[in-house]
Amino acid sequence: MEITKAAQKTREASFKLAALDAKSKNSALSAIAEALRHNASLIVKANQEDLARAGRENLAAPLLKRLKFDELKIEAVCKGIETLITLAEPVGKTLSALELDKGLELFKVSCPIGVIGVIFESRPDALVQIATLCLKSGNAVLLKGGSEAQETNRVLAELIHKASIACGVPENWLYLLETREQVTQMLALDKYIDLIIPRGSNSFVKYIMDNTTIQVLGHADGICHIYVDEYANPEMAVDIIIDSKCQYVAVCNALETLLVHRAQARELLPVLKQALDERQVELRGCSETVKFIQVKQAAEIDWKTEYLDLILSIKIVDTIDQAIRHINNYGSHHTDAIVTDNKIQAALFLNLVDSADVFWNCSTRFSDGFRYGLGAEVGISTNKIHARGPVGIEGLLIYKWKLLGKGQLVADYSGKQARSFTHKKLNKECDV
Repeated sequence: MEITKAAQKTREASFKLAALDAKSKNSALSAIAEALRHNASLIVKANQEDLARAGRENLAAPLLKRLKFDELKIEAVCKGIETLITLAEPVGKTLSALELDKGLELFKVSCPIGVIGVIFESRPDALVQIATLCLKSGNAVLLKGGSEAQETNRVLAELIHKASIACGVPENWLYLLETREQVTQMLALDKYIDLIIPRGSNSFVKYIMDNTTIQVLGHADGICHIYVDEYANPEMAVDIIIDSKCQYVAVCNALETLLVHRAQARELLPVLKQALDERQVELRGCSETVKFIQVKQAAEIDWKTEYLDLILSIKIVDTIDQAIRHINNYGSHHTDAIVTDNKIQAALFLNLVDSADVFWNCSTRFSDGFRYGLGAEVGISTNKIHARGPVGIEGLLIYKWKLLGKGQLVADYSGKQARSFTHKKLNKECDV
């Protein structure tokens, strides 16, 4: 289908989807999970074709890891869908209620954004998460995954669409783009698309922002930091660093730069190096780091790099202020953490680091929509708009104002005999 026509049909479907009741959406989500489980062998077969082609094309190891979509990952996304079903219906929720005058009531009510275009990396699980989050929140969606996963994405999109349509979801609510040319064309369709969410490199996200008039929500790099404060527990710090760096290396919330207070360096760094050597992590350190452990000399570019690989840069700092300045200067405003037993230091860090997610004594890997209880995520936003951090259901909603009256006229509230507004807060739900 030609992309403009497809976007138009998706737009038409979005109006019907926005009014779909919770029971119908949850039934569709349940059917999607069932379809994925029932067709697991078909999905894995398609994924193996993608993996074989990626191998022939020498795709980088971190991307190959993202691309793999086996039975375990299928089961994981299905459990994510089941969690999504248990969440309260997000559409039609009364956010505020105000009496303007007796019999004239104003409600602020949540509603879907409309049509969302999502361009994501070579992770088939992202397609499932994005599609089901959009369905739960009442949004139609245009999806463009990485070409590396084209066979897997094709099967997943067909299964999701077919299962949902059978449960009463309007046809054409989901459309899969397959070429770069279609992405370029999509960027011009501001008449039909309300929001673009790009997931990819810094240069790619900037390209999207520079080449469309559609609103863009997302993040570029995930240059995440941990600062080990002078009051940190060294054993806790090592455990948190290893989890943040090694638990799953090829993701945007993995640790990339470690900042260590000088008072911790002599005791912490040798123990940490041994643990990371065992996990085959390459270390790059500043000129002070190399005085404590043998590592490759870090360059300026290292502080600006999202490795997505078993590489970690280390910098020694003399104060928490230096750590905060480094993060705000080199970071990507994604996720940054402090390890310390000092609550005052923790508060200073959490309040002054300019990032969407700031943590105290825990792994950066917790920065995730599913772990936040948001029902997975369509991406992580470092923007300072209506959604920041992991973008789950709430980030896919906007609101409308509903004013319910009984024949009131603006003329009644002007002139010498003007009526007065009461502006009285109400504790009630909008029932229309």
